[in-house]
Amino acid sequence: MKVLAAIDGHLLDTRARELDGWRRGLAEFLYFGIKEARACLFVGLFLAAVMLIPRSGLGGMPRYDVLLVWALLIQAWMVLSGLETKDELKAICLFHVVGFALEAFKVSGGIKSWSYPDFAYTKVLGVPLFAGFMYAAVGSYVVQAWRLFDLRVHRHPPYWMAAAIAILIYANFFTHHYIGDYRWYLAAVAVGLYLRTSVVFRPLDRERRMPLMLSFLLIGFFIWLAENIGTFWGVWRYPNQLGAWSVVHVSKWSSWSLLVIMTFTIVANLKHIKAKIHFHRK
Repeated sequence: MKVLAAIDGHLLDTRARELDGWRRGLAEFLYFGIKEARACLFVGLFLAAVMLIPRSGLGGMPRYDVLLVWALLIQAWMVLSGLETKDELKAICLFHVVGFALEAFKVSGGIKSWSYPDFAYTKVLGVPLFAGFMYAAVGSYVVQAWRLFDLRVHRHPPYWMAAAIAILIYANFFTHHYIGDYRWYLAAVAVGLYLRTSVVFRPLDRERRMPLMLSFLLIGFFIWLAENIGTFWGVWRYPNQLGAWSVVHVSKWSSWSLLVIMTFTIVANLKHIKAKIHFHRK
């Protein structure tokens, strides 16, 4: 724990560095990568378990149950060590709820968008309880990245608008099975809302800026890559992967990017993060 605290202390050190030209570019690129890896602590530890735990499980315990225990241990450690606050834990618990509801609907008999083929004692409505941690992992990443990069958001749309589009995005994951998929209409509205919104971050000692929508797309892409890892190891499968594994369709990238918008909206309502959000001004 002391080692991790020392690493965080170094990463959060914003004292000016005497760097110019290519040296500065290289240093900022390296620190950006290190901070991203550090923000993915929960994700990395969980994916390591996905790849290392055999399908037969461990010590007579089914794989899904082992994954649940492992995820609970990681979450408890992050809270007890101060890496996540109790307020942040509340937001992460909300991701569990919305994630489980979505999973239960998607694996139900009338939908069958994907499935969890293995047995587990901790399956509820066909969903192993560890699945909620996959959604919570995205929230954990956003929380950690906000702290490590000292993020500030400029020209954020009014909260009620951001909340409305987040709710509609989530609802569309359910309703598109009955009344059509309005994903691209919602994406167009989201682009309109966040078109002028930028995020200011600090990879090393100087502030940099990028469009917030670009960050949504990039995070969605890496989640899509992680989803390919999960399906390759057979943790869950789409119908077209039951015979033999194939790459998850690239259209899932857009779904994950929209889900990131919803995640960002939830995290943005944490008290210590609200202070770093600046709204559109007339």
